[in-house]
Amino acid sequence: MSSTRLERAETRTGKSPVKRLFHTSTRIRRAALPFGSLLLFLFLWELLAASGTWSETLVPPPVKVWDAFIEVSTTNDGVRGYGGTTLIEHLGISLRRIALGAGIGIALGVVFGLVMGTVGWVRSLFEPWITFLRTLPPLAYFSLLIIWLGINEEPKITLLAVAAFPPVAVSTTTAVAAVPRSLLEAARALGASRWDVVKDVVVPSALPETLTGVRLATGVAYSSLVAAELVNGLPGIGGMVKDAANYNNTPVVLVGIIAIGVSGLVIDGLLLRLERAVVPWRGRS
Repeated sequence: MSSTRLERAETRTGKSPVKRLFHTSTRIRRAALPFGSLLLFLFLWELLAASGTWSETLVPPPVKVWDAFIEVSTTNDGVRGYGGTTLIEHLGISLRRIALGAGIGIALGVVFGLVMGTVGWVRSLFEPWITFLRTLPPLAYFSLLIIWLGINEEPKITLLAVAAFPPVAVSTTTAVAAVPRSLLEAARALGASRWDVVKDVVVPSALPETLTGVRLATGVAYSSLVAAELVNGLPGIGGMVKDAANYNNTPVVLVGIIAIGVSGLVIDGLLLRLERAVVPWRGRS
């Protein structure tokens, strides 16, 4: 290609053909690495299962897990999915619980974080309790929630909300407290009210760390899912995992774990895209 054609191509696209080729190869390499690691994992898994070191009850081969996936996703011999509910329905019910529970915890965490970051005595009053709550594993207070709220949806939603609350509250409090004082003083000098300072200065400055806390809170809620569905969790993906484990149905347990992990990756990717859209300046000088 002549230099004139190269210049025309660069003028039309904003990038030279060499740069476009480089970016294309970079994207292909980034997509190939996770796919290659997945193939390697499946190969090692198959080798381990075929070695006979452990029984198929403990380490089922990938084909057994695939068969279990098909079984819980369809209707076989008049039996629909697992416990009368398909895999996608189990997952949808659990995601609804997470959306409601984690949504409540995240909303409360943002509000508490803003208040604690701007009002010193409120932070001194509540921060030790939030730290105490953050160190507790979900199972430590789930039984108490069952005693208080029964065995229906209330203790599950409450558990997920309590699990999601501390990461957002802590990250928002830290971000608000770290807002440069010069920005606050400049806003006040220009006649901004207290609400204007919070809305126009504090919130935009704290938003990147708050969104990071939201991602962490969602992950914590996901890790608490099986615990939230220990009691009366069917239908629900965590309840399916727990019920299958009671009968040593390892393939179904693995199907549930994989479904939780894949859906968690998808949700985290969506949150990351949201973060890039809302705070595009993050990571840029």
